[in-house]
Amino acid sequence: MSNTIINRLKVVLAEKNRSNKWLAEQLGKNETTISRWCTNDTQPPVETMIEIAKVLNVDVRELFHPTKIKSGL
Repeated sequence: MSNTIINRLKVVLAEKNRSNKWLAEQLGKNETTISRWCTNDTQPPVETMIEIAKVLNVDVRELFHPTKIKSGL
């Protein structure tokens, strides 16, 4: 993805005091996969992001960086 930060998964996990290992266990995924998502090397499918949001009890939008800055208009 060439340095493009798409998701905020690492930040949200830290805010929730949860680890990559914990999330991997909750989702039945490999810890390496979670790590690659957290570093934005790869991105999980949208369906998985929805599942992550449920597990972390957050709105799915909190897991993504905004792509557009709101104007004051």
